[in-house]
Amino acid sequence: MTPAAAIDRARALLLAEGFSEIGRGMRGESFYFGLPGAEGQLRVANHARTPKQRLKHPEVVASLVVTGPLSEAALRERLSATLSDFRARRGSR
Repeated sequence: MTPAAAIDRARALLLAEGFSEIGRGMRGESFYFGLPGAEGQLRVANHARTPKQRLKHPEVVASLVVTGPLSEAALRERLSATLSDFRARRGSR
């Protein structure tokens, strides 16, 4: 699937996991998700964050970045790794 389709699919999978979409980047290329009652955000985007963005927004604890085409299996594998990272980093805060 295209990067845009993969991002849309990741968004749907996160909603199915109980996440809520809590924000979007100004250009509509980044989407932010949180779990009700939990700290930290998970980001889904088509580009990586810069060091300056990381410093300015420490509430984003994990990101799924999709820059090229992915199969459904590859997307699910990367999303699973991102969710594991999200859970681990939230626990260390």
